Amino acid sequence: MENLYNRIEALCSERNIRPGRLCNDLGLSRGLVTDLKMGRKKSLNAETAQKIAAYFGISVGQLLGQEEHTDVLDRVDVAFYGDFKELNEEEKETVRDMVRLMRQRRAANQRD
Repeated sequence: MENLYNRIEALCSERNIRPGRLCNDLGLSRGLVTDLKMGRKKSLNAETAQKIAAYFGISVGQLLGQEEHTDVLDRVDVAFYGDFKELNEEEKETVRDMVRLMRQRRAANQRD
């Protein structure tokens, strides 16, 4: 079974970001990712899991490996009816950032 660090690393890789940027963007300690990588930690608290899942636009269940993960770009592509494929990489990254921001805001609103 894939461990939590590997899932987070794969999600970062899919979006061409480093785990350190994830931590900076979410206000998390970089030590958290290091602890996951080294096996000193095997889980996350609910709040941190929710932040990371929202950042990637997935459910906590997907983050934890309890549900199948579908790439946010697949959903974005469907939403734009194929127009997404015509964008250059910089434009695609802008769309990805917008989706991440919307997911983070939704997660924050759900907590309030």
